[in-house]
Amino acid sequence: MSTVSEQRDQIVAAAIREISHIATLPEITMKIVELVEDPKSTAQDLHKVISNDPALCSRILKVVNSSFYGLPGQIGSINRAIVMLGLNAVKNIAIAASLAKLFRGGELTPSFSARDLWTHSITTAATSKLLADTLKLGLSDEAFLAGLIHDIGLMVEMQYDRNKLIEVLERVGADSGGVPATSMLEAEAAVFGASHQEFGAGLCDKWKFPKSFVLVTGYHHRPMELAAGTRTLTTLVAVADRLAGEASGYRLDLESLDIPPEFRDELKLGADKVEEIRKALPNHLKNAGQLLA
Repeated sequence: MSTVSEQRDQIVAAAIREISHIATLPEITMKIVELVEDPKSTAQDLHKVISNDPALCSRILKVVNSSFYGLPGQIGSINRAIVMLGLNAVKNIAIAASLAKLFRGGELTPSFSARDLWTHSITTAATSKLLADTLKLGLSDEAFLAGLIHDIGLMVEMQYDRNKLIEVLERVGADSGGVPATSMLEAEAAVFGASHQEFGAGLCDKWKFPKSFVLVTGYHHRPMELAAGTRTLTTLVAVADRLAGEASGYRLDLESLDIPPEFRDELKLGADKVEEIRKALPNHLKNAGQLLA
């Protein structure tokens, strides 16, 4: 490992130690993550864990009953939700619902607040799910959660040192169309010594999230650096991030919203499919708007 990599790892570890009081997942979420990783887990195991937290139960049912999922009739129990959506979907919704409270912290600059980041994260999550469904990748549950957490490294930066993040945002700047004046990753490297990718991967590692989510947070700006066979979900989120930025105007860490040809090749994503998703997005995002509010 190079000296630069070692220094970066030390910076990330120090930041995550510093914010451990904030970056500690609720015990119930940790249990749900363990269930996600355990192939022997059952619907009953999940129900047992979730039923101990009525507030989480009601948040999950709100998501399940939203127009985003478009299920027939109202679903009044977690068991019924699992039957209708499947165990994996409900596990991922449960984790997503419990993460919402981490995205708090007010406005840092006119172009950035924790709430803006949460809105962008939900937009990317919904776009990731739509993309996975359209391409029939069988990843839609994972795609939603991966899109939701892809930029969580920015929350690490915000909680660790607000002033440094403000300096990054000032360096990045933006013209009247919201296009960044300089690369956010370069600004983060200069100010923090690491980017939100490294901070995000470090946090997911601490949380013992599945490896695929560590890769998404750590490589969503450079998915092609991952080994073939491990980059589908990360590439999917990288494409969704650009489409979400195009749809919402939030693009602080994206100098270009163009989808690189190698990303499209990796996902076998033709121009016709991109247009199909672009057309479906406004309605899809309208339904996603109330998710996890």
